Amino acid sequence: MKVIILASNSSRRKEILENLGIDFRVISSNIDERIDKQLSPTEIAEHFAYLKAKNVSGKLNGPYIVIGADTVVECDGILGKPQNEQDAYRMLKLLSGRVHRVITGFAIIDCLTDQQFIDHESTKVYFKKLGDKEIQSYIATDEYIDKAGAYGIQGKASLFIEKIEGDYFNVVGLPVFRLNMALYNNFNISFL
Repeated sequence: MKVIILASNSSRRKEILENLGIDFRVISSNIDERIDKQLSPTEIAEHFAYLKAKNVSGKLNGPYIVIGADTVVECDGILGKPQNEQDAYRMLKLLSGRVHRVITGFAIIDCLTDQQFIDHESTKVYFKKLGDKEIQSYIATDEYIDKAGAYGIQGKASLFIEKIEGDYFNVVGLPVFRLNMALYNNFNISFL
């Protein structure tokens, strides 16, 4: 029986797998996440997902399936994790009243065979027009910390989102439908 390893310390990704009842372990990756501006947003998400999975799989020897994931928010370029409150304000102001894309790349590596699979999911997110007071109130909750685009759809920022087109879990950070299909079709493993 192969053991699933999540190469991420994201509490959101961990919670998604826990809610599915998946038996897995977490091993955090240690990679340089400087963005190459010549890559597209999709290439960036897939690249970092692969680097995370490869970093962790390189530390293991045995029947392990390593899953790496990386989420980027695209709106007039890449919006990463905000550096501080001012950066979070800038990002939320940019997203206000607009549609943006959330892309999560994922990589799967079988540690025994070195079989690899890389893919991504993309979701459109429609933000309502935000007032300065709403943005400041949201920032005061500290929910923006460690989140691409300075918001988490599963928290108070859900009040800002008029609708989405695509996979909700992708916006949270792990596109479970596409990931499960990739595991099943390529590694003969399923979350069920």
